[in-house]
Amino acid sequence: MSAHRRTVAIAVAGALIISTSALLVRLADVSPATSAFYRCAYAVPPMVLLAWLERRRLGPMPRRGLWLSWSAGVLFALDLLFWHHTIAYVGAGLATVLGNLQVFIVAFAAWAIFRERPSRNLMIATPVVFGGVVLISGIFDSAAYGSDPGLGVLTGVATSLAYAAFLLLMKAAPQRTAGPLAHATTVAAVAIVALSPLFGGADLTPSWPAHGWLLLLALGPQLIGWLLITYSLPRQPAALTALLLLVQPMTTMALSAVLLGERPSWLQLGGCAVIVLGVLYGSRRAQREVRETEHSAQVPKTSTV
Repeated sequence: MSAHRRTVAIAVAGALIISTSALLVRLADVSPATSAFYRCAYAVPPMVLLAWLERRRLGPMPRRGLWLSWSAGVLFALDLLFWHHTIAYVGAGLATVLGNLQVFIVAFAAWAIFRERPSRNLMIATPVVFGGVVLISGIFDSAAYGSDPGLGVLTGVATSLAYAAFLLLMKAAPQRTAGPLAHATTVAAVAIVALSPLFGGADLTPSWPAHGWLLLLALGPQLIGWLLITYSLPRQPAALTALLLLVQPMTTMALSAVLLGERPSWLQLGGCAVIVLGVLYGSRRAQREVRETEHSAQVPKTSTV
């Protein structure tokens, strides 16, 4: 298996693992700030251990990497706080679809920051995708699923903005796996406590079985899932990583329907389909460029005397 395909496989595995995040948040049945805090806090000890082992092997992280990781941690805290509220407003499946509008935000931001120019397809697909967001919001739908679909769309868009900025900062961090994520997760846990009064407050003593679901959330999606994604981020284009993370919302939609009995309306499901098809169309050039890069890497170079 080529290095590129191995990196893609690792990113997809991470996306599949974090696709269970919203379900575990729903099953824990605690306030959004509470679930956001514990998914980070429970993950910190094993992450710190892995970061220490990585530091022994590679040396200390450069100062720039520390600042990037700490900044990413603050954005990750906002991402989780907004997203966990979105789950409460529109359910696990729709919230995960809305949170992954980051695909477009990352693509345009990567153009400005990393000179990764977005394709014409992406430009065309952008308004189409946001049309899908309008359908999910329930503006034209009396049967829309969720306690407050309109507010869920607003918090979902806020989630995507914070999520995109987090991914870009983690991509810019040093090519390490455990160190940047350990720093970001630790800062996120502290930031969530500080910000929690603005997001409904956090209960730091949830009862069983909430603790069990939150521990599983921390050790599964937060620890293993994000370690795999963090490994892949610096090793491939930002837009491709964002695209691969679309495995998450589609898996979550299926799991939430089967395990949680969530039933979005037909218009909302249509909005999800519009978003996915728009993203797939918009990413066609990125996929083609990856294939071309991989092919050129397999062609042996010739030398002249």
